[in-house]
Amino acid sequence: MHTDTIFYQIFLTFHTLLFELLGQPPENAAGYQFTSVEVKEKAFRFDGIFMPNSEEKPIYFVEVQFQNKPEFYWELITEINIYLNQYKPEQDWQAVALFAKRSLDVEKLTNYQQELVNSGRIKRIYLDEIASGSIGMGLIELIVSKENQSQELVKNLMTRTKTEVSNDSERQGIIELLESVLMSKFSQLSRQEIEAMFLVSDIKQTRVYQEAKQEGEQEGRQEGRQEGRQEGEKNLLLRILSKRFGKLITHHIESINSLTIAQLEDLGEALLDFGEINDLEQWLKSHTEL
Repeated sequence: MHTDTIFYQIFLTFHTLLFELLGQPPENAAGYQFTSVEVKEKAFRFDGIFMPNSEEKPIYFVEVQFQNKPEFYWELITEINIYLNQYKPEQDWQAVALFAKRSLDVEKLTNYQQELVNSGRIKRIYLDEIASGSIGMGLIELIVSKENQSQELVKNLMTRTKTEVSNDSERQGIIELLESVLMSKFSQLSRQEIEAMFLVSDIKQTRVYQEAKQEGEQEGRQEGRQEGRQEGEKNLLLRILSKRFGKLITHHIESINSLTIAQLEDLGEALLDFGEINDLEQWLKSHTEL
């Protein structure tokens, strides 16, 4: 599952979600812009940064970890120190480490690392232990859930989206984000198997799902699995790019639709560094025949 890109889109969509995870009131999200920043030495890149618009509020460095990584804290500390040296911000800072589950955390910390945790400089959150909350929190629950729990979570999220979100465009955006999570989380299943698991009419009305379903009926099971994953990647990337740069032109959409799975994954990494639509144009020119 391409968790870095998924979480980037979730934080873009639910601007107050980080503060909910930290146990802070949603209004604390006011004045923050969520972005991704690369630090130049060794090309370190944060999964995301919440950058405040004033010196009184702290910067939040966000890292998502879904695998065992013994060097996690050393790399995180290194990224932060390089960032501070390069950008020299006036604000205070806090790092937020989001682990899929407690067992993925580093078992034994050094005294220095433990001091940063004890002081609150590094806040650790285990996503499979979070309490229920907003729709954004529900999406995180779905990402870390077991397969036998997922169907009920999807139904609950769809019901909440219908009743709690009044804006049609925003509601459709959440439904498509939910679809992207499903396509990524269950990429090993065929489209028919996903359809059997999630009998939710709203999801089956989305354009991407309908296209994927039609293709799946015409192709073999193995090819269907591959295409399902590919459609999920395309849908997620198009949503992220549209949210960052506005409505994409047909030329860009067609180019992205022509990308392979490997190219889509490369674009998912590269787009975190894009500052303007021309960066996307240059990337596509170098990876496709335009």
